[in-house]
Amino acid sequence: MTAKFEYSQVTDREDAQKLKNIIAQCFIALREDTDFYFNCIGLENFRLIRRDRQIAGGLATIPMSQWWGGSPVPTIGLAAVGIAPEHRGDGSAIALLQHTLKECHTKGVPISALYPATQRLYRKAGYEQGGFFCSWEISTNSIQIKEQPLPLLAVSPEEEAFHNLYPQKAKFNNGYLDRHQAIWQQIIKPDNNETVYAYLIGTVEQPQGYIIFSQHQDRDGSFIKIRDWVVLTPKAAQTVWSFLANHRSQIQSVHWKGSPIDTLTLLLPEQTAQQKSTFRWMLRIVDVAKALEKRGYFSATQTELHLDIKDDLLPENNGKFILSVANGQGEVRTGGKGEMKLDIKGLAPLYTGLYTPYQLQQAAYLDATETALLAATQIFAGASPSMSDFF
Repeated sequence: MTAKFEYSQVTDREDAQKLKNIIAQCFIALREDTDFYFNCIGLENFRLIRRDRQIAGGLATIPMSQWWGGSPVPTIGLAAVGIAPEHRGDGSAIALLQHTLKECHTKGVPISALYPATQRLYRKAGYEQGGFFCSWEISTNSIQIKEQPLPLLAVSPEEEAFHNLYPQKAKFNNGYLDRHQAIWQQIIKPDNNETVYAYLIGTVEQPQGYIIFSQHQDRDGSFIKIRDWVVLTPKAAQTVWSFLANHRSQIQSVHWKGSPIDTLTLLLPEQTAQQKSTFRWMLRIVDVAKALEKRGYFSATQTELHLDIKDDLLPENNGKFILSVANGQGEVRTGGKGEMKLDIKGLAPLYTGLYTPYQLQQAAYLDATETALLAATQIFAGASPSMSDFF
């Protein structure tokens, strides 16, 4: 007998509680943490999948944007994807993802991003590796920057100026989020008995950045965890490194999240900052035309790319498309020569620039003429895609 799946929003308290219980079990979470998470995301952004009328699982859809080529591209972040243990392996997970992506396409969402617990499942739905999430660490004794050219002002972690300063950094980092309020809450909410500290770098009238952090102790010693930081000028960078170095009498190290090539480490006297771990998040092109037209491009690039795309889930993405790029913008129309053949999964790392077109051809993710490879190299060139936020 074929299983019947039903997909829906969470519409009542009973269903919400059942989904909370599933997610709490999947992620080994406390009830109060699950309640806080649901309140931050908003009940209207959760989705359920039923198998034969029984709730099998669900997920959160987080509406935000991702910065690509200096432009924010509307994005749905998928998070808290949880399937009850008794329904794992029965098709509920892939049905949930497929229904969610169809809803996103109907609503005109260009792209979707997520952090995978397993790549195999998400690849079946058309996701592929999109960029980096890296953990860094440095010993406070090794920073060795003494001069502090700018003042620092202690402020509330809820300081409104942070919301104005953050986009000035994010727009120049491919993959960074235009954050949903839940992401901001994740940054400033203390865990357990910890305290969150926040400082503006520079003056109130002319801030040049900020730092938000907490202090922790483990078996290896004490450390600062940078929850978020924005550094917009060389003076701000020198100031923040000096500020962190001044904690060395009590703090052994500083930890933060960022990109695989972190510009701030370039300003250190020696190569003492270490990348401790690297993880890759995944991206799915939901609407080919919108995704290519919403992202930004180098203003000097003027070329044309003929695509032939296959998408087994969303038929509107199938077929030949011409991407014309000029003056930092892209225009998509149907038709063309189809000089670059690829499925929707292969389009994701091309779009983000995680891999070059030549690398993707070597990995059999696309098949293209030399003309198409050269055009795609120009179009999708840029800094390594990354995120500093986990969701």
